[in-house]
Amino acid sequence: MTIDRKPDSLRDLVYRTLKRRIIEVRVPPGHRLIERDLATELDVSRIPVREALRLLSAEGLVVIVPGRGTIVSPFTPRDVRDLFDVRTGVEVLATRLAAERATEDDLARLRELLAVARRHTDDPHRLTEHNADFHNELVAVSGNRLLETLMRPLDSRLRWLFHLAVELDPVAQCREHETIYRAIAAHDVEEATRLAAQHIENSRGPTLAMAAQWSESEIDPEKAVHTRRRTPRDDRNR
Repeated sequence: MTIDRKPDSLRDLVYRTLKRRIIEVRVPPGHRLIERDLATELDVSRIPVREALRLLSAEGLVVIVPGRGTIVSPFTPRDVRDLFDVRTGVEVLATRLAAERATEDDLARLRELLAVARRHTDDPHRLTEHNADFHNELVAVSGNRLLETLMRPLDSRLRWLFHLAVELDPVAQCREHETIYRAIAAHDVEEATRLAAQHIENSRGPTLAMAAQWSESEIDPEKAVHTRRRTPRDDRNR
């Protein structure tokens, strides 16, 4: 396959590569990203690397310290708690609205996402991505454009959260999605709402425990960029 070497394409290539590494926790919070090393590894100049890092910064996945360097955003346990609080507020409401408003076309899209997820139960990371897609589609099915607008900037961080918890058995989470879907399809608003809240709470405690393993209570970006490199603590995802 021929790679398009145009500047925008190179930036997008670097952006997608680094984004996936961060979201799949292949590099942990606080890990320093060195432009020169990344440019060499990916066989590009430093310009598309720099542009890609700016895009990742806008999504909250990296922290750029001007004139010093870049690190993967230090998602602390507190940040994970905050993300769960947002999920509880937004996704439970989205599920309630979906149960009220879902059309046959909406339900068909949700069924298709569940079917795709079932086909990848042997690949935890791909299944986790499809599970995240199901959550996104629930927000779309809610029919509330403001909810979609609020969730869009959080998509990358929420996907990171799902991958952080990949060991919590994404197959079980997929089964919970199917249960939620059945309540939505039956337009059982109260049951769909209850199941959505329970689904989020089921993973809150275990995910917080995993976040504590991956990140420190606080990481000072100013100090972190002075280190040559942080060594990932766990090779499970490599």
